[in-house]
Amino acid sequence: MTRIIKLITITLVFAAFLIVGALTFSPITKEARVIQIKPGSTLSKLAYDWNKDGWLQSARAVLIVARLTGMQTVRPGEFEAPAEMTAYQLLTFLKTAQPKSYKVVFIEGTRVSDALKALANAKGVVQDIEPLTADNVRKKLNISGHIEGWLFPDTYVYYSGDKASSIVKQAYDRTVTVLEEEWANREEGLPYKNAYEALTMASIVEKETGQGFERPMIAGVFVRRLNKNMRMETDPTVIYGLGDSYQGNLRKKHLRDRSNFYNTYRHKGLPPSPIALAGREAINAALHPAEGDELYFVAKGDGTHVFSSNLKDHNKAVRKYQIFRRAKDYRSAPTK
Repeated sequence: MTRIIKLITITLVFAAFLIVGALTFSPITKEARVIQIKPGSTLSKLAYDWNKDGWLQSARAVLIVARLTGMQTVRPGEFEAPAEMTAYQLLTFLKTAQPKSYKVVFIEGTRVSDALKALANAKGVVQDIEPLTADNVRKKLNISGHIEGWLFPDTYVYYSGDKASSIVKQAYDRTVTVLEEEWANREEGLPYKNAYEALTMASIVEKETGQGFERPMIAGVFVRRLNKNMRMETDPTVIYGLGDSYQGNLRKKHLRDRSNFYNTYRHKGLPPSPIALAGREAINAALHPAEGDELYFVAKGDGTHVFSSNLKDHNKAVRKYQIFRRAKDYRSAPTK
């Protein structure tokens, strides 16, 4: 009797080893696929769901191996699972694989509204700010003033299931950090009362710059004009103030309109707020403008400018290069 029990025990153990071996080393999934694991998901529910849709051959097999190996927890995210995995390989994959990442880009020189459009269309982002408007983002970030300029232009990597609020908070924090770092190392004699005014200048420099190396030169022109109590006279601020009414053609009546507080042809000093997203290089240029005596610049039509220190030379440059201007991409130059 004892020998029979031993034989049965040995047989059961051997059979168990065969079953475990089969579960561990035989492919249990089919083709490669992207799997989505939401926060709060359990291995048991996932396994039976995958089994139901035909991708996983046996949910029970996965759960048995999970219990034997202790790999029973799962992480949320989107994962690119390879084809023909064994139960053990699947569990190892779920434990060690990096979630699939995505990117959303906020572009230098564009507006907050453009950044929010990109975020609204970003795949896999949970839209927890509804509707995703500039004003709602301002409230979410607890910004008392204007939201424009406060989202740092950069490429943001995120994972499926990340919230829109976390991405805008990251972009806002990045602007705060960069602005604080650059402001702490600013040049002396700048016409700014605070770092926010420097950010406003940086946004104008960003809009006026076609080639990166000119940022300090353009900042230098505007800083000298402000220090001389001259108007900045820059088209991008006027266009920003026109909002949706701007149809791609800046007219004399727009430049004469005093009701537009962003009209730097009629109002001295900086406009009320930034007019675009400014990167670190533009912020640095605003705080480290190039030295010189230039007070004017005009676009050449190739993204660069001619800089002049007097109105006579500036007017010559205007006559020479204005044939290259186009209303939709015209970059302004102070005139007087």
